[in-house]
Amino acid sequence: MTGLRALTTRGRSFLASGLAALACAFFIGEHDLLRVGVLVLSLPLIAAVVVARTRYRLSCARRLDPPRAEVGSEASVTLRLENVTRLPTGLLLIEDTVPYALGARPRFVLDRVEPRGVREIEYRVRSDLRGRFPIGPLSIRISDPFGLVELTRSFTVSDTLVVTPQVVALSHVRLSGEWTGGGDSRTRSVAAAGDDDIAPREYRQGDDLRRVHWRSTARYGELMVRREEQQWQSRGALLLDTRRHAHRGEGPRSSFEVAVSAAASIGVHLAHEGLGLRLVTDQGIAQDTAQGTGHLTGAGQSWSLLDTLAVARTSSARSLEYGVTALRQGGGDGLIVAVLGGVTLEEAQSLARLRHGNVTGVAVLLDVAGWERPELGDGREYRAAQAVLAGAGWRIVRLPAGVPLADVWPDAAQRGRFALTGGDS
Repeated sequence: MTGLRALTTRGRSFLASGLAALACAFFIGEHDLLRVGVLVLSLPLIAAVVVARTRYRLSCARRLDPPRAEVGSEASVTLRLENVTRLPTGLLLIEDTVPYALGARPRFVLDRVEPRGVREIEYRVRSDLRGRFPIGPLSIRISDPFGLVELTRSFTVSDTLVVTPQVVALSHVRLSGEWTGGGDSRTRSVAAAGDDDIAPREYRQGDDLRRVHWRSTARYGELMVRREEQQWQSRGALLLDTRRHAHRGEGPRSSFEVAVSAAASIGVHLAHEGLGLRLVTDQGIAQDTAQGTGHLTGAGQSWSLLDTLAVARTSSARSLEYGVTALRQGGGDGLIVAVLGGVTLEEAQSLARLRHGNVTGVAVLLDVAGWERPELGDGREYRAAQAVLAGAGWRIVRLPAGVPLADVWPDAAQRGRFALTGGDS
């Protein structure tokens, strides 16, 4: 029955034609037509039995290169099929499952795979939308040489392609801030205290083995490392305004997508300069990218931060209250960078109070009105928020619609009211 359900349109046509020929031959007594009817009827039936009893054993592996792709860039998908039996395969129709955002489903035809043979198939995908997209499972349609029967077999393995926000290169800007350490001692050194007076601690997962103090290890019977060699790291916080009502526009060119790209670019830029960041949103959700969860490559990209921003969505929150609270409770941040949509005067005042002492505050203000109607940009409330933040010592980076972040990022070096000289004074 499985084989009969797998009959193609051609196979059903053969079956119907054979039955019709048998009926006509019976009524008119034509023996030659009877032979033709038996032949036409038997072809799809024999094909169904052969295909249904075929037992191919194929293994499949999929490789994504790269496993993370930036919005608008392409990724290569390589399929590796191996025939692990001693029998050759017949005609194979291969189709991989990809989301609509990555394009049409790729389809391929393999005529024959010899015993123990291997075939590699490559295709490319591209997305203009951020997100995590499953690729797979792979399905294989087994067909007879006449195209009368097709059976579908599917693998269970799938992979995930992460499409990250667009990251633009930013120029170096001096951002002074409080340095807080990842080590255990500020003053002790081997030169001053001598090798025998080192205050060691137990080895922790991830410590560099070059920091192991072998004399203390022998004394305590477990791996010990030198405290004074632990690196110090500057800490900062990155606030992203995801409120739906604070943004304008739709699709990849909306102010929200520009804000996400700006947060990704700033985060990668600061991570490249050795800053440990935690990501905070208006919902108060924070992620630490400095200790363990942030992995930096040679290019200085924090994959943890980019993975989080890849799936960032707008929220229904109406205020920045939870985000401001999360920033205030975090503590120890020498730098706060806020990427903001439309903010009210009260919200600007609440943010302004976060900057105190040696804390450096940088506000990237999107002129969201310009995303819908450019003539409404740089409105009164927008200028009032700038004035409040600048008056509290925040550095203002104005980001109008259509202006690349790289062009205005140098404004982050300007302090307080001086950041307003490029616009309204």
